[in-house]
Amino acid sequence: MNELAQEHCVPITATSQRLEKEEASELLAEVTGWEILNQDGEPRLEKTYQFEGFKQALEFTQRIGNAADEENHHPALLTEWGKVTVDWWTHKIKGLHRNDFIMAAKSDKLYNQSG
Repeated sequence: MNELAQEHCVPITATSQRLEKEEASELLAEVTGWEILNQDGEPRLEKTYQFEGFKQALEFTQRIGNAADEENHHPALLTEWGKVTVDWWTHKIKGLHRNDFIMAAKSDKLYNQSG
């Protein structure tokens, strides 16, 4: 199991440091199927999960939302029939932080537990 999924997010302030490209690339290697995309001038982690229908996608969206509330770190979620797209990034620093990779790993863990 991914060790990142066992970690917890740390509080972020406006002075928290964004990950450098090299650090982000190293962490990206630890989360399967995630991409770093640039949206609105900010890097984001993004992955789309597939489901059999809308109900399963909606249930997964709720599980992601619950995990986000527990860690006080929230994604952009797009729920559609048969899929959910999850974007993690850290708003306060307008970039990526280790928290985003932790939550990506937690998202994968939740997906693997669905069934």
